[in-house]
Amino acid sequence: MTGTKPLNGRGSIASRIEAGKAARRETPRKALAEFKPSKRDPIALLEASNAGRVPELIPIRYGRMVSNPFAFYRGAAPLMAYDLAKLPRSSVIVQLCGDAHLANFGLFASPERQILFGLNDFDETLPGPFDWDIRRLAASFVIAARERGFSSRQQRTAVRRLCTSWRKQIAHFSGMDTLDVWYHQFTSDDMLAMADSASERKMEQAAISKALRRTSREMAAQSTDLVDGKLRIRDLPPLTYHFKTANQRGAREFDKTVRQVFAAYRETLMEDRRVLFDRYELVDTAVRVVGVGSVGTRCYIALFMADGESPLFLQLKEARASVLENYLGRSELTNHGQRVVTGQRLLQSSSDIFLGWTESKTSGFDFYVRQLRDMKGSFDFETFEPEDLNEYAESCGYAIARAMSKAGDPALIHGYVGKSKDFDRAMESFALGYAEQNEADWLALKTAVKAGRVKAVLET
Repeated sequence: MTGTKPLNGRGSIASRIEAGKAARRETPRKALAEFKPSKRDPIALLEASNAGRVPELIPIRYGRMVSNPFAFYRGAAPLMAYDLAKLPRSSVIVQLCGDAHLANFGLFASPERQILFGLNDFDETLPGPFDWDIRRLAASFVIAARERGFSSRQQRTAVRRLCTSWRKQIAHFSGMDTLDVWYHQFTSDDMLAMADSASERKMEQAAISKALRRTSREMAAQSTDLVDGKLRIRDLPPLTYHFKTANQRGAREFDKTVRQVFAAYRETLMEDRRVLFDRYELVDTAVRVVGVGSVGTRCYIALFMADGESPLFLQLKEARASVLENYLGRSELTNHGQRVVTGQRLLQSSSDIFLGWTESKTSGFDFYVRQLRDMKGSFDFETFEPEDLNEYAESCGYAIARAMSKAGDPALIHGYVGKSKDFDRAMESFALGYAEQNEADWLALKTAVKAGRVKAVLET
């Protein structure tokens, strides 16, 4: 997808492990621990990342980021990409998630309705050094632990648990049959089996049970109203609202554009999925403000109906250039929606049957499409105790190892990281240092908001 591509995994396992060891000699593991506070202007970098966003939504983005250091970190992927580009990096290339923090993992359903756990956000996906994803993920655990008031020792323990889990699974996948790696799934049952205690298992089961109930039918019951005999998405401004047009002509033009966008999306589905999609009729579309880093990008939800009583909610989300492209090269795919979808299909063991991409001929914007409610679930890490965070770190380590092994070469990665804890210690050191940088950047944003340099809308 860029000029720097993941290796194809050809050759013996032993030869690829040796190639990983050679990469380690070029960039020693301890070099990845390096981080020195940066003198760059975080506000200027954030402002630059606002180019092309919906102007009236940018204050909501800042309002969410200024609330606490972890919320800031979620929206600060452009800053970390800038920082990582100036640091030593491994030459071992994989398909990166690009924004691998702990809140971008969660539960989702396979087409067979099996609940899986893994990465669930791919807006920034691009091939790049494998350590970039691990460093961003490790730092997120330290920042989340600090937010909970955990001690330095507890912060270190969470990162060690993450890295040990990841490293051991990479070693395991490196010896597996190639097809077995591709088919391997990390299921909710696997996650429950890893629980350290009955209380953690109970917490995880509650999240899994909630995910099982999250369907388009449930959302229709909770988020729609019957208007003139037809279901309509309920307005909840400023986060969910219908697009305003000046007159009926404008409304017809908007409807025409939406239908053109979905017609183009249909062509990216496999033939059997098109047959299914054709059974649905578009009945309503609304604007939806989502996430933290995504706030200000164009996002819509569309309600489709089949048989007059079977709802389907699809999310149409703008896909912009990855924040990594300035440092790792442009994607070979000209449509960024296709870039996101391709990365997701590579990294997930099983993806949404309605996953596809499109573009608006009117505006020129790229989009990707997915189900809005498809048995998705998350964990409230803001309530975690240290043991819960450690357990979650182990699950995330397993999940990202599985993703990298499917989309990259686990033998090559295993050769680089080795069997010792040297890589773990490097990630621990980096994560603690970067958490300090993140807090300094967050304080800089708070100061900028207070001084009126940027406007932030605080949500209640």
